[in-house]
Amino acid sequence: MTDTTPQQDVPTAAEERRRADRVLDTGALRALAHPLRVKIYDILSQYGPQTASSLAAQLGESSGATSYHLRALAKHALIEECPDRGTGRERWWQRPVGGVTFANEEALKTPAGRSVTQIVMNEFFRNRHDQLMAYIDSGIVNHGGPWDDAALISTASARLTPEQSKELSLKIMTLIDDAVATYRDQTGDDVRPVTIRADIFPLPDLGGPS
Repeated sequence: MTDTTPQQDVPTAAEERRRADRVLDTGALRALAHPLRVKIYDILSQYGPQTASSLAAQLGESSGATSYHLRALAKHALIEECPDRGTGRERWWQRPVGGVTFANEEALKTPAGRSVTQIVMNEFFRNRHDQLMAYIDSGIVNHGGPWDDAALISTASARLTPEQSKELSLKIMTLIDDAVATYRDQTGDDVRPVTIRADIFPLPDLGGPS
């Protein structure tokens, strides 16, 4: 006997992980929509726990200013205190484990929601782009270092349908998720924070023959 019941697609690990991402609500997006707060959030994401003083030293701000912004971020659970570090005078902060999504479908339905989302995403990716350009400049000046063959900066173009683009995105996310889960807490002399970035998006239609 042949089973003709339609089979549901089995979600991949990447799809399950994406569904578990926290979708930032409008309140959290508003709290994050400040250039210094985006930088603080990104430092905690990339380098791990920090204090107001360590963040102030890195950002050229006063510890009073960074402490104020840390509390604003914590109010919306964007960051949290480290449970096993710090004293009454020196509080350590960390970004909770797990992914976040800036694009909230409900927020994007309103002009105010679109505006705050754009501010957050522009600042976030501007910071990441600045890091990329600084690495490129450093690589040109200090060519021959141990990371020359370990890093990857590559672009490519392909002609895909939306379904094929989604499939490729999930394959890449599966690799990234596996690396993050495996090496998240790794330490050692040669270990450094590494940013992993994947961009897949449709190019503008130039209106020519397809």
